[in-house]
Amino acid sequence: MSSKVIVYSKETCPYCVMAKKLLAQKGVSDVTEIRIDLNPEERDKMIEKTGRMTVPQIFIGDVHVGGFDDLSALNRAGKLDDLLQHVL
Repeated sequence: MSSKVIVYSKETCPYCVMAKKLLAQKGVSDVTEIRIDLNPEERDKMIEKTGRMTVPQIFIGDVHVGGFDDLSALNRAGKLDDLLQHVL
């Protein structure tokens, strides 16, 4: 895996922007963004990997976190920092 944090996203996605902003606030500077609106094959790969059709879909290391709501819930529960420690 080239990046430790991967975000599948689209250009017009406010939740994608919020997810990247939260990750940046947590000190994550190296995010690989995969734009499914520019590359339909990547959309198919995302659906195959996650079983979900919505963006963002966030991976931290090998862990599929889910979307922004999932990322935010991890942060509120105090578990996001622990997960990020393993990849930063």
